[in-house]
Amino acid sequence: MMGHTHALSGATVWLLVAPGLAALPGTGPFPESLYPAVAGVLSPGELIAGALVCAGAAMLPDLDHPHATIAQTFGPATWVLSKAVNWASGGHRHATHSLLFALAAGIGAHLLAGAYPVARDVMVVLMIGLAIRAIGIGVPGKEITSALVNIGLTAAAFLMFRSGGVGYAWLGFAVGIGSLVHVVGDCLTERGCPVLWPVKGRWVLPYRIGIKTGRKFEVQLVGPVLSVVVIGLFALRLTPAAG
Repeated sequence: MMGHTHALSGATVWLLVAPGLAALPGTGPFPESLYPAVAGVLSPGELIAGALVCAGAAMLPDLDHPHATIAQTFGPATWVLSKAVNWASGGHRHATHSLLFALAAGIGAHLLAGAYPVARDVMVVLMIGLAIRAIGIGVPGKEITSALVNIGLTAAAFLMFRSGGVGYAWLGFAVGIGSLVHVVGDCLTERGCPVLWPVKGRWVLPYRIGIKTGRKFEVQLVGPVLSVVVIGLFALRLTPAAG
C-alpha cells in the first residue's frame, strides 16, 4: 500500500482503540497517569499525539526500503537509517513486515518510554516526522526542502506536545499497533507479507487475492474514505473532551 494509506490506517485504528486503552485499570505495568481519573479518556493532547505516532509507526516497516519516499523524511539521516534497516532485515518486505517486528517495536517503545527519556523523545520525533511526510506534506521534487519543512513541522508538533504536558506511557501501544496495521495493510496487496517471519511464506488476504498498490481502488476510494473516517473520529473523540 501507499504511504498515506498506511498512515491514515494507523491514525484510524488508534482513534478507534484509544478509549479502550484509557479504560484499562491503572495497575500492573501500566502507569496510572495514562488514564485520567475523572474523564476516563486520553487527554486531547494525548489523543492527537497518539494518532500521529501511530500513523508514523504504520510507516515504520517501510524503513527497509531506501528508495521509498519515507526514507527521505529527514534527508540523509533517515536514508542512512533505511539502508541499515534494509541490510539488517534482509531487504524490502522481509523481517520488518512481520508480527515479530510489530511486537518487538511495541515492546521496545514501551521500555524506552519508561527508562530512557532522550531515546523515547527521538522515537516520538521520528514517528511524527514519518506521519507528516506520509500524508504528503512537502515540496514536490525538492527532497532537501521537503526534509527541512518536515523537520520544522515535526519540531513544532513535538514542542507543542511537551508544553502541553503530554506523557508517553502509551507509546508502546501506539508503535506496536501502527506497525501491525502496516503488516495487515500490505497483506491486502498482491505481494503479501511474511507475517510469521522467520518462517518462510507470504500471506495475501483475502486468500491469493491482493489489490495492486497505487491503483485507482486505493487512490480514489481507500484513501479518501480513510481521510473522512479520520476526520470523523477526531471530531467524535475531541468534542466530548472539549465540552
